[in-house]
Amino acid sequence: MKFKNPLLVVSDLEKSKQFYKEVLGLRVVMDFGANVTLTGGVSLQTQETWLEFIHAQTEELYFDNKTTELYFEEENFDIFIQKLKTLPNIDFVHHVFEHRWGQRVVRLYDPDKHIIEVGEKLKSVCLRFLKNGLSKNEIAVRMDVPLMLVEKLLK
Repeated sequence: MKFKNPLLVVSDLEKSKQFYKEVLGLRVVMDFGANVTLTGGVSLQTQETWLEFIHAQTEELYFDNKTTELYFEEENFDIFIQKLKTLPNIDFVHHVFEHRWGQRVVRLYDPDKHIIEVGEKLKSVCLRFLKNGLSKNEIAVRMDVPLMLVEKLLK
């Protein structure tokens, strides 16, 4: 058994493709009309065809359930946040905050209210702490990770 990729059901495929392209920089790698695969392995499928495939009724589909999210990491987190500020109609779950281990994240909704989390790469967190004067040992303690991981990330 091998997991292939997540599939998001969307109400407007063109609007969703535009969102994932403009906001997250993803590109279409396979386009089957009512189903597309984006870089990173995310697939989008129209609501109508998905309901047909699973033999369900329209009333069985619930958008805006806020129980799942797609997680992305961004190496240039500050640049990404600046880009978000220039885009119209971004609907945030929350703006940037820092987790207890030091990683900064932002969460937003896609056009169908799927939650998208974009986090700072852990390597970038280590580099930020190193730049602020922390030693590798102090970084490991601050992030609550083994020193070996910090050393690996900083190579």
